[in-house]
Amino acid sequence: MEITELKKWTTILIEFATEYGLKVIGTIAVWIIGSWIIKKILKATKKVMHKSNYDESLQRFLLNLTSWGLKILLIITLLGTLGVPTTSFAAILAAAGLAVGMALQGSLGNFAGGVLIMIFKPFKIGDLIEAQGEIGVVKEIEIFTTKLTGLSNKEIIIPNGALSNGNIINYTTEGTRRVDLVFGVGYDSNIKKTKEVLMQVLKDHPKVLQTPEPTVNVLELADSSINFAVRPWCNAEDYWAVYFGITENTKEALDAAGIEIPYPHQVEIQKQG
Repeated sequence: MEITELKKWTTILIEFATEYGLKVIGTIAVWIIGSWIIKKILKATKKVMHKSNYDESLQRFLLNLTSWGLKILLIITLLGTLGVPTTSFAAILAAAGLAVGMALQGSLGNFAGGVLIMIFKPFKIGDLIEAQGEIGVVKEIEIFTTKLTGLSNKEIIIPNGALSNGNIINYTTEGTRRVDLVFGVGYDSNIKKTKEVLMQVLKDHPKVLQTPEPTVNVLELADSSINFAVRPWCNAEDYWAVYFGITENTKEALDAAGIEIPYPHQVEIQKQG
């Protein structure tokens, strides 16, 4: 009796192995070969785009999109190799896609935002931008999000949907930026002399551009000081070096010239005009 039972289970295992073993082996082979082919396709695509001088942001976006599409195709192929009816699976996938799409409307919006960013190109990798209350250098533009490197070297991730629908300030596009500073001096100070001292500070700073020409003008007669609008220009990447350098050098130059600085002395950064 035991021998008969053993033969029965042996026969069942052999039939199972014969029917599904080859499918499993075939699936593993398809997965290995498919993964290898995907890598080759992505490598060749990257090479073609590089030779065609595609924008780096567009390259990464298209490669990311192509990778996802090929992986989904490979998964469908693997299921077909296992014997899962692909037509039925396609119907299930479509229904699931509709349900997931309704549940993930925000993600679809982010995907659409990523496409819009790639089409209109309000910025590219390496640009210094301000958007959604954040300032940073564009590190990577992905399908759903854009990554920035903040001024303090922190990583900032912004959803593409919000990014494409909001205001974007690109500080790199024009190549130069104006640093808007306000310095106050006492009412006993000579205006002409003060303007000469402030202008000399701007001319002496190595990173202040002389074209466009920096300007120094009386901004207002405040309650306890005469406020001067100091407007140097610099390359976008030198903004903070000029801002801090001019602030420090101005204090030293005014002290050396004997020009009174009201206490407390306030320096304000005006919003970009």
